[in-house]
Amino acid sequence: MRNLDWTIINSKYVYKDRWFIARADSCKMPDGRIVEPYYVLEFPNWCNVVVITDDEKLVMVRQYRHAINKTTIELPGGVIDKNETPEQAAVREVLEETGYQINNLQFLYRTAPNPAINNNWAYLFLAKADKKIAAQNFDPYEDMDILLIDRKEILNMIHNSEIIHGVQIGAIYAAFNLLGWL
Repeated sequence: MRNLDWTIINSKYVYKDRWFIARADSCKMPDGRIVEPYYVLEFPNWCNVVVITDDEKLVMVRQYRHAINKTTIELPGGVIDKNETPEQAAVREVLEETGYQINNLQFLYRTAPNPAINNNWAYLFLAKADKKIAAQNFDPYEDMDILLIDRKEILNMIHNSEIIHGVQIGAIYAAFNLLGWL
């Protein structure tokens, strides 16, 4: 197979804040063509967890997403902190966002949410809801409701565009496949 990898000749940061970093790369394609600037948005890696209760409900969160000006229904999850494994972040994020303790955490897969311009990875997991042991503990810019949705309703919600996050939809299908629910 042909080598399609680009070589980075130079990189410079053009914007940095707590939310993301924008980098401008000068790149050389295998045939010698130069691509510049090629902008890359650096975001932290994150995780999401398909959390299933004993009565086959999914623990979901409902929160506002400003970029699309819409309140969405999503899997619990969030940024993987420095010096934290994806598994540790998954347990922490579920507890913070829902108050649920989880067990039987199982890695589903990792994916690149937007590899054309973003450099981050999303880590997706399946877990069993053990019990609710705490109140929600939000980050400063978070506010969300907890929803318990019967697994039989989830696929309809996806097909009716009530659940819209593509990375999370993939995780739901992977979990349902693993559980024999498809």
